[in-house]
Amino acid sequence: MSFRWSDQLPGGLIGGTTSTKIAVSLPAELVEQAKGAVAGGRSSSVSDCVARAMEEQTKLDDLALLLDEMLAESGGPLTAAERATADRALGR
Repeated sequence: MSFRWSDQLPGGLIGGTTSTKIAVSLPAELVEQAKGAVAGGRSSSVSDCVARAMEEQTKLDDLALLLDEMLAESGGPLTAAERATADRALGR
């Protein structure tokens, strides 16, 4: 199932969805990080931590698509000279 950031409701719930139990394999260090988030009160469960991470990735994917669309409409990515000018303007 795909969803967009704009479909997300406050509190991280996704409109119109119900929970579905699945089995996934994750690197051990990510599982430990998720358990640490639960133990530290930053997440209500490992499942919640994974769901929020997936929601964040979806946001990033949506933003990447938007950027691609904007670049296509504006003539493409910055040239090296344009990037250098932008970097100087930003103090980089």
